[in-house]
Amino acid sequence: MDGSQASGPTPGQSIYPRRDQLLAHLAEAVGSVTVPHPTRVAVDGPPAAGKTTLADELASLLRTRGRSVIRATVDDFLFPRARRYRRGEYSAEGCYLDTHDHGSLKRVLLDPLGPDGDRRFQQAVYDHTTDTVLSPPVTAAPPDAVLIVDGVFLLRPELIDRWELRVFVSTAPDRTVDRAVARERRVSSRADVERRWRERYLPAQRLYFATARPAERAHVVVHNDDPARPIWETRARADGRL
Repeated sequence: MDGSQASGPTPGQSIYPRRDQLLAHLAEAVGSVTVPHPTRVAVDGPPAAGKTTLADELASLLRTRGRSVIRATVDDFLFPRARRYRRGEYSAEGCYLDTHDHGSLKRVLLDPLGPDGDRRFQQAVYDHTTDTVLSPPVTAAPPDAVLIVDGVFLLRPELIDRWELRVFVSTAPDRTVDRAVARERRVSSRADVERRWRERYLPAQRLYFATARPAERAHVVVHNDDPARPIWETRARADGRL
């Protein structure tokens, strides 16, 4: 584990010094990457683990440090609903195998920003609110840009070599259920949310862990049970950094 327990904040200091330390650590990890193309960062983890919040905070910090940041989410690369649920609404295999269009994700976003790309990219191909395909304008990225993508299953074999920095956000399963209930209480009952989590999402994560071992492949693992006081582990890369 990295870092020691922080003392109380001084005047003008964040009331969450531990989280600030994590974000600074991740920003330094991004800065340590030396490639001649945009740095591609994955923020992976189970649903409701805190991936989007962490990715947004990291993007904000990097922008204050002068980096050009592209924010994207894997949920803008979903397959149409009919394909996502063809194995059934509560199928864990369907969740893992049929949810995301990884071919399009690589073709229009990850590969254009990679070593053989032209840096002309699109951030989305699908609108889940209307269940329609999108074709947004193509945008050009500067060579020192940072792409931050959050979402589930980002460290699976089809995508693992597309990231210069891989972050996995870990949270106890029951905490993700409680967070999901709180997040969706206006649109879904607790029983509906718990059923989706326990029959579809959590078993899909177990399938993911068994087949892809994402925590072992991450450069940084963030234990996010208490978002104000995260604990993180840093894994060494093949080149010795991190």
